[in-house]
Amino acid sequence: MGSIVLRDLSKTYGGGAIAAVKSVNLEIGDGEFVVFVGPSGCGKSTLLRMIAGLESISGGTVEINGKVVNEVASRNRDIAMVFQNYALYPTMTVRQNIAFALELRKFPQAAIDERVNEAARILDLKDLLDRKPGQLSGGQRQRVAMGRAIVRHPQAFLLDEPLSNLDAKLRVQLRAELGRLHQRLGVTTIHVTHDQVEAMTLGSRVAVFSRGTLQQYDTPQKLYDAPKNLFVAGFIGSPAMNFLEGALGGNADAVQIGAATIRLGAPAAAAQSGRVVVGVRPEHLGWRPWEEVPSGVLTGTVDLVETIEPEAYVTIALDDPSARVRQADEAVSSGTPNGASAVPAAQRVQMRVPARAAPALGQKVALTPDPERIRLFDATGGAAL
Repeated sequence: MGSIVLRDLSKTYGGGAIAAVKSVNLEIGDGEFVVFVGPSGCGKSTLLRMIAGLESISGGTVEINGKVVNEVASRNRDIAMVFQNYALYPTMTVRQNIAFALELRKFPQAAIDERVNEAARILDLKDLLDRKPGQLSGGQRQRVAMGRAIVRHPQAFLLDEPLSNLDAKLRVQLRAELGRLHQRLGVTTIHVTHDQVEAMTLGSRVAVFSRGTLQQYDTPQKLYDAPKNLFVAGFIGSPAMNFLEGALGGNADAVQIGAATIRLGAPAAAAQSGRVVVGVRPEHLGWRPWEEVPSGVLTGTVDLVETIEPEAYVTIALDDPSARVRQADEAVSSGTPNGASAVPAAQRVQMRVPARAAPALGQKVALTPDPERIRLFDATGGAAL
């Protein structure tokens, strides 16, 4: 088992002109399952490769079990890596593929057989040991790749998008198997993915990245309930959080969105300019027939209803042109370090409601956000208030 600590870890290219990873600080406890998640190009795989020793380090340190390993060769770091492509030897059987690393290290044959059989039992590969990779499905090949890592009994597993080449059904199946495997082995694991469902279901903690910068490192529940900035709020959750531009009222217990006044569950911290971005997740947005609600509320017309039992995703075009919808920037720029973006989106918001309680297409509705679940962000820097 092994703890992993990253201190001010950086990676630059082009003589420092391009920063792929920017001063990342992370502590991963012994036996933890941590997920690195973010959009393509955010630096998560580069970071994993630096931990593995497959990528040189421009600045900072990697510690494994309290030892700085910056200058330690990859093969001597006692870690096992599983890649997106299975990297199996096509002319070898499953048994030979799993055993190959142990044979290179001159393990006794009895020990090799014991470990291969143990991995095959754990991964349900016992009946496939004499087949070659070409005779296996994608999910079976990925299990063989995992078996090759397991037999090494490493201090840590590093998984670089191991499920992304699989179809949807196999991804769900192997995601569950990964979770059970970690519970069984208890080995420190870092899993890289762009899929937030994988991140939120597998990780004991999740590190969210954008443009090489660590945005938030927390439990899945904390990321969902208390995102630290607009980027995390917009990235975590499906469908994505709705964002509307607004202004805090004098007592900071209500927010003005266009002509509507929305009450808050508790007074908010002051924003730099008084301008805020109001975040409401689709599942925290309700509705009523607009005739039943007094003036001063957000109203709109149902533009689209997508029923995916037992829920419906309802898109609403807002009536008030001064109620500006805003998008969180997927890329954090140096000018807006917390992920703010001033680019307006289409004037639509989305609700997630029980299918039997969805409004009809074309119906005019009044929106009723849950005041306890509204999240506010500073309109200038994007930080949560």
